[in-house]
Amino acid sequence: MGGGKDDADATALLRALGGAGTGHGIRDFYAHVGPTRDDGRLDPALRPRAGWLLSTLRRPGTRVQAWLGDVVDSEGPAGLDLSRAGVRGRLVDSVRQLLASGFDGVNLDLEPVHSGDPGYLQLLDEILELTRSQDAVLSVAVPQTDPLPPLRELAGLLTGHPKWWSHGYLRQVAQRVDQVDVMAYDSGLPLRALFAGYVAEQVQLACTAVPPDVDLLIGLPAYHSNNPGHHARAETVAAAIRGVRLGLSSMPEQGRRYGVALYADFAATAADWTAYREDWAALTPA
Repeated sequence: MGGGKDDADATALLRALGGAGTGHGIRDFYAHVGPTRDDGRLDPALRPRAGWLLSTLRRPGTRVQAWLGDVVDSEGPAGLDLSRAGVRGRLVDSVRQLLASGFDGVNLDLEPVHSGDPGYLQLLDEILELTRSQDAVLSVAVPQTDPLPPLRELAGLLTGHPKWWSHGYLRQVAQRVDQVDVMAYDSGLPLRALFAGYVAEQVQLACTAVPPDVDLLIGLPAYHSNNPGHHARAETVAAAIRGVRLGLSSMPEQGRRYGVALYADFAATAADWTAYREDWAALTPA
């Protein structure tokens, strides 16, 4: 969820889900509370209605997580430098501040984190110690896993911030959190069938990297911009769900909790919500 919402927006969201917080298959809501400053501090003024949002969306069996993001730049003059202990410490303090506000956990969406970044792993260790002590959730939004390591290396050379993580680094991250949300979109693929197949591959890679006791969610592209990395007619919620189901069907039963994460409510259309309700929520065991 984004900012600037009111009672009418909350009512519309719950209506889109099919009821006042029950029977819709939603376990977690993610409310945007950032970004942080480059030194890791978080301005409380960015969430003036946090209490209202928590009381409005929280229902039995659901959680409201604080969605916290910022730009990571360990090689330039601006952005978070996760190699610095002071920056990590202030990020931990920001999480502590959010939990004190009543959120059930925090969803960390820092981008772009390079595959293998040791500072990010250290940050997760420090935040996990805090969230475990308060029985809160630590969730992370992660990039896609490289289907072929040479692609990741080439992307790194061309862009300076590789699009994919290695399978091993995803495993290291997943071992330090309670929930992993894979941003399985912005593939650049022009056809729905190709995109669905790509999502299926991302599901398979994630299932073999993320421990079974860690929740695994696959992101659904509920936004409709067009650029070289995202073709809105191809990357649809319905196509992504087909890919998730295809990927899961080819994996052995692991007893894990899995789901989908719809990004984002402020861009989602009626067709997106219908695809979620009919293709996922109605067909997935509770």
